Amino acid sequence: MTTTGQEWWRTAVIYQVYPRSFADGNGDGTGDLKGVRDRIPYLAELGIDAIWLSPFYTSPLNDGGYDVADFRDVDPRFGTLADFDAMVTDAHAAGLRVIVDIVPNHSSSEHAWFKAALAAGPGSPERERYIFRDSEVEGEPPNDWQSVFHGSAWTRVEDGQWYLHLFDSTQPDFNWENDEVRAEFLDILRFWLDRGVDGFRIDVAHGMVKEAGLPALGAPQSIEMLGTTKAPYFDVDGVHDIYRTWRPVLDSYPGERMAVAEAWVESPERRAMYVRADELHQAFNFDLLMADFAAADYRKVIDAELAINATVGAPATWVLSNHDRPRHVTRYGDGETGLARARAASLLMLALPGSAYIYQGEELGLNEVLDLPDDVLDDPTWKRSGGTDRGRDGCRVPLPWKSYGASLGFGNAGTWLPQPPAWAELSAEAQDGVEGSTLELYRTALRTRRTHRPGDAVTWLDSPSDVLAFSSGAIRCVTNFGGNPIPLADLGTLEGDILVASGPVQDGTLPANTTVWIG
Repeated sequence: MTTTGQEWWRTAVIYQVYPRSFADGNGDGTGDLKGVRDRIPYLAELGIDAIWLSPFYTSPLNDGGYDVADFRDVDPRFGTLADFDAMVTDAHAAGLRVIVDIVPNHSSSEHAWFKAALAAGPGSPERERYIFRDSEVEGEPPNDWQSVFHGSAWTRVEDGQWYLHLFDSTQPDFNWENDEVRAEFLDILRFWLDRGVDGFRIDVAHGMVKEAGLPALGAPQSIEMLGTTKAPYFDVDGVHDIYRTWRPVLDSYPGERMAVAEAWVESPERRAMYVRADELHQAFNFDLLMADFAAADYRKVIDAELAINATVGAPATWVLSNHDRPRHVTRYGDGETGLARARAASLLMLALPGSAYIYQGEELGLNEVLDLPDDVLDDPTWKRSGGTDRGRDGCRVPLPWKSYGASLGFGNAGTWLPQPPAWAELSAEAQDGVEGSTLELYRTALRTRRTHRPGDAVTWLDSPSDVLAFSSGAIRCVTNFGGNPIPLADLGTLEGDILVASGPVQDGTLPANTTVWIG
């Protein structure tokens, strides 16, 4: 493996692959596991430590694969189990570990268990695997909970009962009070660990357990994943009992297998509970992803995360973009300014203690695609919101690998979502070997990070209010969040060689929206 030594995940840089949009190996317009396998040399050259694969399981793809019909098989559109095994073998041979998504909060309505539940009827053991309830008021849902994807979180079946789905109606929630459900997922973990995966990203890790009695909120309100307030369906304390049963399974396998939580919770203190010594290994810090591009906002997030994680001995886990959120080039202003800020933010993130996650295409400086035609939108939020919420398709557009062709090198056919023509100039081919390109910035930063490791903490250095300067391990990092260039000499303690810069640094002056590492 590329990352060696004890607890590799503490400092790893992990690259998220959204298989449907990464690379098309069989020419049908949809990305697949063969496409991932073909691009392993690219990923190894980039300098990452591990790949995280979003779901590739058997699924009707009503929610991009997060509606799983069979947790132990590959959807034919993505390939076969043999393709998966070959991809893992090649990744390991290239020094890359492989993490897969696991979706324990819900299944697809096409799952055999849910079909059996519908057939068996009220009060049956089959229905106890999910959350079915009767109406308290005839014709009304059992409570006022709303779906993350808009509309009611309840759907009525023919016999009059209702089932809970915090997401789409095709994604019924499991009942985690049921012993069969708990045993099933322990077996699913072992199935993929036996196939050689190095860990799991746990979807909706703060879900699964609901408060006893499913208490109403008092007024209908859309469920938010952001975790800004406590709710009876997310971050209920009982979820930690589940992870205490998962951790021994992970620990029983050689090679330091790990798990990272997608846990949108109301505070760093609540998030740290997921990474206590007998639970999970990492939990994403979404506070940095949600922060404005501002020195004060970044410092507040960094200080809080490092301080709280230190109390439980867990590493910080940073992320700026993923398959659920607009790309940070666009969040930071789009165009030249957005790209400059995104490059600066990414270089700062990679200098921080802990582990960092990169979303496919951010190493190319890709922007959010905001002008997808209505008739191609696939995210369930688009349909459930009545066309008022365009959903997450804009960050899931297939990657541009070449500067020409109908799919810009994505495959031999078209693409399931259309690519902007301007992406030809951002393709991996167009940026390969080009000094100053975003791709070469990431390659240089990741290569430098191996030889100049961040430490376990940061020491803040004196700087103006719109600048952050800190040292961590062998790196001293300075980011100019302001609108004016700043002479590095004015910062006093930063003499040394420039190791990496997110933008041109001339005559010792750090431009606006730029980060530099000094050795």
